[in-house]
Amino acid sequence: QVQLVESGGGLVQPGGSLRLSCAASRSIDSINAMGWYRQTPAKRELVAVITRGGATNYADSVKGRFTISRDSAKNTVFLQMNTLQPEDTAVYYCKAENGPFAYWGQGTQVTDSS
Repeated sequence: QVQLVESGGGLVQPGGSLRLSCAASRSIDSINAMGWYRQTPAKRELVAVITRGGATNYADSVKGRFTISRDSAKNTVFLQMNTLQPEDTAVYYCKAENGPFAYWGQGTQVTDSS
């Protein structure tokens, strides 16, 4: 089992940046993949994912603006979000996937201030 704690959300102006963090309770090197999802009233969608080997994948809507990365020494996964747009407003969740198991954090709110 793994506990995930997200942080870094907040209010941001269009065109601004935020960095989200997801701290895991155990070594992320033992987890197959970690990702960021976002939830709006309409849907939940995958934003970005990074595998244990470092491979990444992004939603088309964030390619070129968001970057997912990992720091094994800190057991933390990051989501750097640049050039934020109003449609990026959502609750962002961290997810850890290991075989048949999936674990979610509690979420962090990102809100456009316009």
